[in-house]
Amino acid sequence: MLGKYSPYFDAYSGIKIANICGSCGKKAVPLAILGADVTVFDISEDNKKYALEVASAANVDLNFEVCDILEIDTARYGSYFDVVFMEGGVLHYFHDIDEFMRIMYLLLKDNGKMICSDFHPFTKISDVLNFEQPTMSYFSKEIFDGEMAHARFFEKSIREQMPKCSYRKYTISEIINSVIHCGFTLRRFDEHPAWENENVPGEFTIVASK
Repeated sequence: MLGKYSPYFDAYSGIKIANICGSCGKKAVPLAILGADVTVFDISEDNKKYALEVASAANVDLNFEVCDILEIDTARYGSYFDVVFMEGGVLHYFHDIDEFMRIMYLLLKDNGKMICSDFHPFTKISDVLNFEQPTMSYFSKEIFDGEMAHARFFEKSIREQMPKCSYRKYTISEIINSVIHCGFTLRRFDEHPAWENENVPGEFTIVASK
């Protein structure tokens, strides 16, 4: 579960990691097994229940904070983490990327590191990851309603009953400039091929330090 992210981690044992929008713990539990002190931040109580049950079965401790990411208790968690880590498509849920990056910066200790792996903005103009979402101008700043993640895997009758999400997709320059403007030092920017077409970009990873 962590294989493609392992080059971006210097160590695991004893490292305090904030797993942002960590969902059901599918990355947090492996990190904990490797010895990290992991706190998941996610908005779903059901995700918390699942993650803690899996962590218990794996005999590891996991801290899980159910909250809006933009309302994380920075009085408690400010300058607390060695690493903030997010993956699997997070940025498009936040309509103010500067505010999001500001929170990430506040969570880190001095010399701490952010690892942000996300869907490539190329997906704005081509559905290369087969998400069945609308395409648009690459430079669009539109907020649009789309299906929840994984809705396409359900039967049509169930799919139609699922609530919508509001998305805002960013350009590469918007993402990189936000990282810089919020005080980070950009250390690395990698682009990765789409899952089923290695000729076009599908994901990217940013590594930045405080």
